[in-house]
Amino acid sequence: AHGRRCHRQRDREQEQGQGSGPGPARPQPPEPSLLRFLVCPLSKRPLRYEEATNELINEELGIAYPIIDGIPNMVPEAARMTHKKPPAEGSEQP
Repeated sequence: AHGRRCHRQRDREQEQGQGSGPGPARPQPPEPSLLRFLVCPLSKRPLRYEEATNELINEELGIAYPIIDGIPNMVPEAARMTHKKPPAEGSEQP
């Protein structure tokens, strides 16, 4: 019972710490232990978590995967291009 009470108290503190006003909640980062195992589905390379945009960044391909409610959306169609021009390699191929 003690553990449950502490958990509820922690949830309450997190809710209060969400910033001022009724605006949208602060972006929820993914679990740090999860980040170690995540790789880009296209290049199979590690991803970098960008706190400012709450995205997982693949520097090599110049794409960013959004994180929704702490869950990375690793679908290539959901990725956003971060580079102005596409990489020289033929990344257009299916």
